[in-house]
Amino acid sequence: MSRVRIALIHGVGLDGSMWGPLRELLEPEFEVQVLELLGHGNRPPAPDGVTLADLAEDVADRLQPGTHLVGFSLGALVSQHLARFRPELVETLVSVGSVCARTPDEQASVLARLASAEADFGQTVEASIRRWYPEGSAVPAELVEQTREVLERNDPRSFLACYRVFATADAEIAPELGKIGVPSLAVTGEFDPGSTPEMSARLAAAIPDCGYSVVAGARHMMPVERPHELATLLTAFIKEHSNVD
Repeated sequence: MSRVRIALIHGVGLDGSMWGPLRELLEPEFEVQVLELLGHGNRPPAPDGVTLADLAEDVADRLQPGTHLVGFSLGALVSQHLARFRPELVETLVSVGSVCARTPDEQASVLARLASAEADFGQTVEASIRRWYPEGSAVPAELVEQTREVLERNDPRSFLACYRVFATADAEIAPELGKIGVPSLAVTGEFDPGSTPEMSARLAAAIPDCGYSVVAGARHMMPVERPHELATLLTAFIKEHSNVD
């Protein structure tokens, strides 16, 4: 009997290594596939003008039908697109730290971060590290440094092309969320400043048959910061919606 298959899709500026702590916890139970987006990790650069559909199509080419899809941040938007337009590939959908239908203030905030990245990519790296791992964070220093190194390895032009998708594509996918027909779950951290609990509540309200969970005390990089809690949520959800005991 084949094992239940999970695919993990990272966020903007990151790569498959961000899933390391979580993957270790999931692999005893599941077959885990880590997928990298265009412009990230070992994938080709993302061209100027790349779209959410482009990123999703690139992932779809590497997905097998009936995969339990887990997307983080930008990866969550890509996963939502796949669940909507390539449902034969997606058994269930989990959106971790996802944005959803940003308000005008939320849109202005992310566009300001995009403008900062266009002006000074190095400053954007450090701002992300401070936002994700504030002083006093319990995340081990070596994992914080690993995140910084991954961000610094980005090709700025490719990063900006993908960040524009992250900054705008929630408005594009929002009208389609009600047409997603697979069991879904929206998860975020209590103190995630950019992918807030309110956004995940919006997402859960927009997608039929979508649960909603907030991890107390967690920030944005939940797969690194709180892998045990996230693994517990994922395992329970996926077992509920698959033929496993």
